[in-house]
Amino acid sequence: MAKHHNRRHDTDCREAEAPMPCLNTARIGALRFSTAKIQFSLSLSTIEKMGQTLGCVQIDQSTVAMKERFGKFDDVLEPGCHCLPWCVGYQLAGSLSLRVQQLDVRCETKTKDNVFVTVVASIQYRAMAEKAADAFYKLSNTKEQIQAYVFDVIRASVPRLDLDSTFEQKNDIAKAVENELEKAMSAYGYEIVQTLIVDIEPDAQVKRAMNEINAAARLRVAANEKAEAEKILQIKKAEENVPGTTAKDVMDMVLVTQYFDTMKDIGASSKSSAVFIPHGPGAVKDVAAQIREGLLQAESGGQ
Repeated sequence: MAKHHNRRHDTDCREAEAPMPCLNTARIGALRFSTAKIQFSLSLSTIEKMGQTLGCVQIDQSTVAMKERFGKFDDVLEPGCHCLPWCVGYQLAGSLSLRVQQLDVRCETKTKDNVFVTVVASIQYRAMAEKAADAFYKLSNTKEQIQAYVFDVIRASVPRLDLDSTFEQKNDIAKAVENELEKAMSAYGYEIVQTLIVDIEPDAQVKRAMNEINAAARLRVAANEKAEAEKILQIKKAEENVPGTTAKDVMDMVLVTQYFDTMKDIGASSKSSAVFIPHGPGAVKDVAAQIREGLLQAESGGQ
């Protein structure tokens, strides 16, 4: 009995002294990660619940928000993080962008010379930060309000101009629209940055007729230029065919001049002795020929 008891005791001691089996390292890491994830999820959930309880909101850059208390406007919230404790009646009514926005308006109207045109105006506007509450609460549809003012100004300005003047004075039309919008929209907290008349589109038939008139005018100018060029060419050709002045022509002109001077002197003197020679227009050539022949004979006799 004693020996059996001792053997059993020795076996228990060896089992107690034997090393514990090692746990898998990967399983331990996964267990720790799961525990950390659960703790992080609990932390986020706690933060979200606290944010919901305190009413924390984030306002983005170039944006403002309207804070109300029990439905009444209280303050304008700037970009950043704000707490709105709902338990005391605070809430976020909405946000308003301070960025520049653009609205394109197409307005059909008639010119003074009864031509229907479509005027395209581009309006660039933005809400003013110092009047953000007016911009948020006073207007329900900003774009429709701006469009109505643009229609009114364009349809009052264009009918006083003909089609050509409308194209020439589009900057004046844009300025008139901008001035009217500035007066109307500043009371609602909006600033008109710039107004542009980007296009004036006549009716398709009118546009086609204008193109045809322009083409005909250009063809007429081209025909005139072509005729002028042909005229100059013909003149140059005629000048080339005209013979040049020779020494004989110069001598004949001198003789004729002297002949008429002599006839003038004879007629002016009452006591002169004169021999009349043929002096009709047809005889001038004969006189010049006779004088020339006499000169030639004198030269040949002297030789």
